[in-house]
Amino acid sequence: MNRIISSFRRLLTEIGLGSDSPYTEEDLRAAFRTRYHNFRLLLTANNKALEIMTDLEKALQGEQPFGMSFVRSRSTAVCVNVFRIVKHLDEIAGGKYNELYDRFRIIQARINEALEVKRPSASGELVLPFAAIDRSMVDQVGSKMANIAILSNEISLPVPPGFVITATAYERFLQHHALQTEIDRKIQAASSEKMEDLYSLSAEIQQLIMAAEVPPELEADIMAAYAEVEQRTEPDVRVSLRSSALGEDVAGHTFAGQFRSELNVSRENILEAYKSVLSSKYDLAAMAYRLNRGIPDEEVAMCVGCMAMVSAMSGGVMYSRDPLNLRDRRIFISSVWGLPKAVVDGSVDPDLFIVSRENGMSIVDKLIKAKELQYICYPDEGVCRLETGGDRKAEASLTEEQVLELASLATRLEEYYGWPQDIEWAVAADGSIRILQCRALEQHESAAADSRPEVENASQALIARGGVTASPGVAYGEVFIVKSDLDRLRFPDNAILVTSQSLPRWAPLLSRAAAVVTELGGVAGHLANVAREFGVPGLFGLPLVTELLKNGDRVTVDADGLSIYRGRVEELLAVRSARKNLMLGSPVYEILQAATEHIVPLNLLDPDAPEFHPKKCESLHDITRFCHEKSVHEMFNFGKERHFSERASKQLVWHVPMQWWIINLDDGFKEEVKGKRVHLDNITSIPMLAIWDGAMAVPWEGPPPVDAKGFMSVLVQATTNPALEPGLDSVYAVRNYFMISRNFCSLTSRFGFHFSTVEALVSERDQENYISFAFKGGAADYARRVKRAMLIGQVLEGHGFDVEVKQDNLFARLVGRDEAYMKDRLKILGYLIMHTRQLDMVMSKDASVAEYRNKFRKDIAQILGNLATELRANA
Repeated sequence: MNRIISSFRRLLTEIGLGSDSPYTEEDLRAAFRTRYHNFRLLLTANNKALEIMTDLEKALQGEQPFGMSFVRSRSTAVCVNVFRIVKHLDEIAGGKYNELYDRFRIIQARINEALEVKRPSASGELVLPFAAIDRSMVDQVGSKMANIAILSNEISLPVPPGFVITATAYERFLQHHALQTEIDRKIQAASSEKMEDLYSLSAEIQQLIMAAEVPPELEADIMAAYAEVEQRTEPDVRVSLRSSALGEDVAGHTFAGQFRSELNVSRENILEAYKSVLSSKYDLAAMAYRLNRGIPDEEVAMCVGCMAMVSAMSGGVMYSRDPLNLRDRRIFISSVWGLPKAVVDGSVDPDLFIVSRENGMSIVDKLIKAKELQYICYPDEGVCRLETGGDRKAEASLTEEQVLELASLATRLEEYYGWPQDIEWAVAADGSIRILQCRALEQHESAAADSRPEVENASQALIARGGVTASPGVAYGEVFIVKSDLDRLRFPDNAILVTSQSLPRWAPLLSRAAAVVTELGGVAGHLANVAREFGVPGLFGLPLVTELLKNGDRVTVDADGLSIYRGRVEELLAVRSARKNLMLGSPVYEILQAATEHIVPLNLLDPDAPEFHPKKCESLHDITRFCHEKSVHEMFNFGKERHFSERASKQLVWHVPMQWWIINLDDGFKEEVKGKRVHLDNITSIPMLAIWDGAMAVPWEGPPPVDAKGFMSVLVQATTNPALEPGLDSVYAVRNYFMISRNFCSLTSRFGFHFSTVEALVSERDQENYISFAFKGGAADYARRVKRAMLIGQVLEGHGFDVEVKQDNLFARLVGRDEAYMKDRLKILGYLIMHTRQLDMVMSKDASVAEYRNKFRKDIAQILGNLATELRANA
C-alpha cells in the first residue's frame, strides 16, 4: 500500500498537482527565453559557418581567382563562427559538452599551421655580379637574372655586363623601418580582392615603397657594383634595371609585362629606379596576376637585375618554335626599329621573320610592317617615343645576316636548355647582338584548319577578318572597348576586351574577359603571352576594330580563324576548349586545400552512432554538425527535462472531441490568458497555426475499415508488444501539447498507439528556419508499421524534406527555406498527423498503400491551394 501511495504522490508531483513542482510559469518562460536566445544565435553562427564552407568549396573548383586575403579571412571567419556555436551550445546545454572547446582549439591550430607561408630567407649577399652567379642561386637572384648570368658564364653568349640586387637585399629593404609589417597590415585590411579595391591598395603600397630610404649598407653595395660595370664599359655608363622576382619566368608563371623595367638610368638615379622596380611588385597588373595565378605575396621576393644599357638600333623578341603549333620547328623573330620595348608592350606592329632550320638556316617568310613609332634612348637619360621618319618605317628592321645570326642564337639556347625559348634581344649601334632576356616558351595548340567547322551564312555574319592569332580559341560575349583606367574598373565579367594597343596594363582584365581583340600588337607581346597563359582567345593586329565594333555588340571571336562574327556562332562555340583552371596546383590553391582539410570534411554522419561524440570531431564541419544536432535535441527536450506545472498550460477551445493544450513560452499569445482556456484567435505562433491549418483542413473520416486479419494483428500487438507503451515518462506524452512562441513551436501529439513530434522555427530569416518531425508507434504488426512509415516518408520527400526511416520510425527535417515554404510544409505535417492514425492496420496490401498515396496527394494539393485558412476562418 505504501508503495502505491508513494507512486500516486510522485504522479501528482509530475503532473504539477503536488506541492513539489519546482518551476513556476515565469521560471518556464525565463528558461525558454535564455535557451531560445542562444539557440537563435547558434543557428545564425551555424548558417554563417556553412556559407563560408560553401565559399571555400566553390573556390577549390577554380572558377574564380582568389588570394591569401580570401583564404585567411574566410578561415578566420569560419573559426570565429564555429567558436560561437560551441559557446552557445554550452549555454543551452549547461556545460554538457565542454570537450568541444579542446577539439576546437586543436583543429584551429591545425588550420593556422596550414596557413603559414614561409618568407624567403634573408641570408646571403646583398649584391652579386653576373660573373659570381650560377644555377644554384635562383632563390637569391631569381630565374630571369640567373638565366642571363648563365648565358654569359657557361655558354659565352653576348650579354651586357651587370649585377643582381638580391632577394636578401629586398628583405633588408623591407625590414628597414618595418615596411613589411605595414604592407602586410594594408593587405590584410583590404576589404576584398575586387579590381577597384586592388587599385587603391596598389597605389598606397607603391607610395609607401617609393617614400622609403634604401638602407645605407645596401646603397653602398649597389654603387660599388655599378662602379665595376663602369670599369668594364665606359664612365657614367647608363644602365637598365629589370625585375627578376622569385617565381618570375618559370614554367607556367611568366609574369610577362607585370613588373616595371627602368631603361637608360644614370648613376644618380639608380636607387630611385631600384625602388621603382621594387614597387612594381604592387602594381595593379602584378597584384591581379598573382591573384589569378594563386601566388601568395610572401612568395614573391623582388630581385632586380642591373645591366649596361644597349642603345639599340633595332630590337625585339624571338621564339625558337611556333608558340601556337607544337609540331612547327621554325623560328619566329619579331623586330622593330629602336628598343625592343615596342614589341613587348604591343604598341607597334613588328616585322616578322620566319626561319626554317631544315637543310641549314634559311628565311622562308617575312612580313615587313609599317612601323610608325620607335623607342630610343635620350642622350642624357631615359627613353622617348618618336615617329619613324620617311621611308624607314616601311624598311626591314633587320638584315638577312642579322636574322640568321639571331636564329642561330635561338637554336643554341634551345639546345642548351632542352626546350623552346622566348628570347628578348637588341642590335647595338655597332651591329653586334645582345641577349637581354631568356625564358621557357609556353606553347599552345591552335585548332587545325581541316578540323574547323563550316559557318553557315558566314559572309552575312562576318564583321571583320585579319590580324594574327595571339592566343588560340573561340569565345562569345558583349564588346567592351577599353581606353582608360576608368574603363578598366568598369569592365564587366565575360566581356570581349577590345582595345587599340595590346598593352600589358590590360592584363588584369584577362581573368574576367571572354576574349581580347586589338588593333596593334603581335604574338610576341606581353599581353599575348598572358592571354595564352590564361587560355583567353586573342586576335591581335586587326585594323580599325575599335571603329567596327561598339560597346554592347554581341559577337563571336574566332582567334584561330582570324574572324569576328555578329551574334553567337554555335558551330564554332560547340567545339571550343574548356577554360583551364588557373588556380589548380598553385601555391594559394594548395594552402587553401590544406586548410580546408580541417574545415570542410564531414565525418560525423549518424547521430545515433557511438562515434557521434566531441572527441571524434576532426573538422570544424564535424563540430557544427554535432552542435546543431545537440542544440535541436536540447531544445526538443525542453519540456521533457522540466516537469512544469500543468497550470502553465491552457486548453485550446475547439469543437472537436480532442484535447489540445498550449504552453506559451514567450510571445505566442496576443494577450495574456488568466483562465484555463485559450481561443485560437488569441494565438500568434506562426508554426503552430500552420500545423493547425493542415490538421483541420480536411476532416478525418475516422479509422479505415479493417479486415479480420488486420484486426487480429492489432489485438495481438496490443496485448503482447511492450513497445506500445507510452515512450515518455511525462504527462505531456498522453495529451497533445504545443509549446509556442511567435516563431517557435514544439508539438507532442499522441493518438492511441501513434506518437509524433514536430519542432519548428519559422520567421522571415530564412537561414534560421527549420522543421524537425518524428513519427513512430502503431498497433499493427511490424511489416504494416514499416509500410506506413515508408508511405509517409515518400510523401515528405516529394515535398522537399530530408527523410530517414529506421524500422517503423520516421525522422524528417527541413532547413533554410523561406517562411511561406516552411508554413506550407507544416500544413502537410499537420494533415499527416491527423490522417495517418490507425492507417497501419490497412497497410498489408499494395493496393491500399497506392489508394492512400493518391488520397494524400490530392488532399495536400488542396491544402497548398490555401483553402485551409478559409476553413479555419469559417469554423
